[in-house]
Amino acid sequence: MERLRWSGLTGGIIYWLFVAWSISRNPGFSFWRNALSDLGTGEASSPWIYNYGLMVTAFFVLAFSVYLITSGENKLQTVGGAYISISALFLALIGVFPGGTRPHTFVSTYFFVQFFLGMLIYGVGSKEKAIRYGSVLLFALALLGTFLHWPSVALIETYEIALIVTFTILIAFKG
Repeated sequence: MERLRWSGLTGGIIYWLFVAWSISRNPGFSFWRNALSDLGTGEASSPWIYNYGLMVTAFFVLAFSVYLITSGENKLQTVGGAYISISALFLALIGVFPGGTRPHTFVSTYFFVQFFLGMLIYGVGSKEKAIRYGSVLLFALALLGTFLHWPSVALIETYEIALIVTFTILIAFKG
């Protein structure tokens, strides 16, 4: 079980490796003009790289949620971990329904919503102050990020993903 504690961070690293690979195949991609999901559309070169990367990453997010659920000390932490497990499903569905398909906006939005709600619930239930206050702070930053004007979707996505990875680091070291 202890290895699962690091699966969230591992998933974040794997995700960014797939993004880098996909960007290397799509030199026209710009963090200032595009959405990350543009790397997985039919207009991208080798969209399967990005889409399969999401599915592989979803496996690690699911493993991370299993750690959260099994190590949870109370019902709040168990529920928080369960929300994150649902976010893993939505993450995989982003790869199944890439940008330009009808369900894409729904599944990509709900990945973030489910993850951040799960993070907040898990954190509120934690006896560890760093996790409790860190989760609330990260949730507040995620919420704040939605009200800011971003030059592109890729930049807000990168910001939100950085908050998710920060939570996984917090759990890996303090969980």
